[in-house]
Amino acid sequence: MKLYGIPNCDSVKKARAALTERGLAHEFHDFKKAGVPESHLDAWLAAAGWEVLLNRKGTSWRALPEATRDAVVDAATARAAMLLQASLIKRPVIEWPDGCITVGLDALR
Repeated sequence: MKLYGIPNCDSVKKARAALTERGLAHEFHDFKKAGVPESHLDAWLAAAGWEVLLNRKGTSWRALPEATRDAVVDAATARAAMLLQASLIKRPVIEWPDGCITVGLDALR
C-alpha cells in the first residue's frame, strides 16, 4: 500500500496514523521531495476524476490568480496544474493493495 501526500498536511498525518493504528503497512511518497509521478497521476485521474483529485478548497488553489483558476476546465488542464503544483492534489491519495485508489481522508473513517 502506498500513501501519497505532503508530510506536514494534517489529513496526511491523520491517514498515516490511522493506517499504523490498524496495523496496515504502507509506504509514504512525499510530493515535496519526490514530486508527482506522472503515470500515477494519470491513473488517479482515470480512477477518481479530475474534479475529485483537484483540491479547490486549499490555500494553494485560492492563492492562484483568478485567470489561472478559470483556465482549469477539464482533466488535461487540471493535470497540468497538478504537475506544476503538487499541493493542488487533494490529499492523501492512497493506492490500496487491491488496486483501488482513494482520495481524501474519508476512505479511512
